[in-house]
Amino acid sequence: MLILLPPSESKTGRTRGRPVVAEHLSFPELAATRQAVAEAVAKVSAHPDAAVTLGVSPNLTAEIARNLVLHTAPAMAASRVYSGVLYDALDFATLDSAAKRRANRWLVVVSALYGAVRPTDAIAPYRLSMAVNLPGLGPLASAWKPELGPVLAQAAGRGLVVDCRSSTYAAAWTPQGDLAQRWVQVRVPGATHLAKHTRGLVARELCRVGRDVRRVPQLADVLRDAFSVTVHEPTRPGRPWIIDTTVRS
Repeated sequence: MLILLPPSESKTGRTRGRPVVAEHLSFPELAATRQAVAEAVAKVSAHPDAAVTLGVSPNLTAEIARNLVLHTAPAMAASRVYSGVLYDALDFATLDSAAKRRANRWLVVVSALYGAVRPTDAIAPYRLSMAVNLPGLGPLASAWKPELGPVLAQAAGRGLVVDCRSSTYAAAWTPQGDLAQRWVQVRVPGATHLAKHTRGLVARELCRVGRDVRRVPQLADVLRDAFSVTVHEPTRPGRPWIIDTTVRS
């Protein structure tokens, strides 16, 4: 199983520790693009109009400044760097040992800077969205798409692709061919805050239960103990299954 998560806008850092060791990150095939993106965002972030290019508030100067020290900033596990509603609901630190091992195999965060990382990958905090158009690279979703295709397809193997990404990050990779038949998007009726929270709970529940199912109806059965779910078949070839999910009250 491959469970795809978006990153969080907010990220936690620390003041001391070793920097990122590029060779230790998952998916080493992405190293060249990671380096190119890091260099491009550092150049942009050094300019006075960086906030405009990055699409963020001018008040976020401290977060933009993080992009200038990506190779020297203290790194932490991605499960600790990413914070916010979804990651609070996932609550990786409180999973038991078996669930953490499954999470380290199944969870992948799609990142504008790193492409794709697993929870235990030590990364630096940064400020960059997949929606950004970086000079020299263009729209990041388009830059990452050909790179992510082979590595994420290999990571999925013969299992399901459970997609908890937002539309911004979903643009960076679309399962193709036979894999598209095993692609399911987790959809949550209601406000964005609620959707993020529920997707975090879904990812946690799948790692906790630990059933590596291969069919979407089986996935729905796993989730029904904790959620109300409705399954929708693909509207046409190449489109995902949809699971509408709400937390049981």
